[in-house]
Amino acid sequence: MIRSIYINSKEKTTSGLSLPEMQKALDNPEGLLWVSLENTNKAEALPILNDLFHFHPLIIDNCLNTGYQTPKVDDFGSYIFIVAHAFQISRGYARLKTMELNLFLGKNYLVTVFLDKRMPPVENVWDRLEKDADIARKGSDFLCHSLLDEVISEYMPALDRMDDEIEQLEDQVIERPTPQTLRRIMEIKHALTHLRRITSPQREVMNRLSREEFPMIDRQSQIYFRDVYDHIIHIQDSIESLRDIISGAMDIYLNSTSVRLNEVMKALTIVSTIFLPLSFVTGIYGMNFDWMPELNWRYGYLFIWGIFILIVVGMLAWFKKRGWF
Repeated sequence: MIRSIYINSKEKTTSGLSLPEMQKALDNPEGLLWVSLENTNKAEALPILNDLFHFHPLIIDNCLNTGYQTPKVDDFGSYIFIVAHAFQISRGYARLKTMELNLFLGKNYLVTVFLDKRMPPVENVWDRLEKDADIARKGSDFLCHSLLDEVISEYMPALDRMDDEIEQLEDQVIERPTPQTLRRIMEIKHALTHLRRITSPQREVMNRLSREEFPMIDRQSQIYFRDVYDHIIHIQDSIESLRDIISGAMDIYLNSTSVRLNEVMKALTIVSTIFLPLSFVTGIYGMNFDWMPELNWRYGYLFIWGIFILIVVGMLAWFKKRGWF
């Protein structure tokens, strides 16, 4: 799908432009053109990326392939190419999906490319722009900042959710640790590691965008990029803090299970110690006494099996009550 919006110098907004209209808008340095290529293919995207904007073929190929690109910013003179990563969580934290957003930032245009069916940060900015064109009036660099700010802003709610769940897991590992608790701890730990791997290069991207390195980003917009950079630093600090906490929770889980195992072994050792001398005595003397009332009892054999079953069931019930399995 291709979406486009153009805001000219007279603050008139036009959406759904054709290719000739995009070319006309691109030739007007006073306006702003935003083209968004969403879940698209080469046949649909090449006329815009190659024929209209004349982007580098290697970058176009990277955008339209499903391979992983590390967050980065590349300078091509008349435009810069930015790769940012948003993410979404499905099925808890077991599957943390990275969504790659590619941005081409020029002096009077912004082109976004992503292969996912839906990317909430782009949707949010698009809705805001359709209701109020004030974002675009500040230039393509500010529009680019708005998109990247939305991408980064979605990290904190997820980290807050992780923080709340980690607190619950800490209570569980102390009160009643289970294998399911350990599984959730490992899922969150893997998710935090993945987030750390994403945010580290994006921090460098925002750092470069906040400096006087690219001519299409003016000083006023650099301040906003610097604000996003500060947000990423805060996010990284939160990730490191949560990684330390979840590692501590795992240590508590392992210590708790070791303590419980020691309690079980202590109880079983006591039981074994009690029955050991009894087994020793019966092993030496046996039960071959002349006067045993049960020897000639018709149902003695079934009675003994009933006692065996009662002992087994009773011990299993006791183990279950103690929470040993």
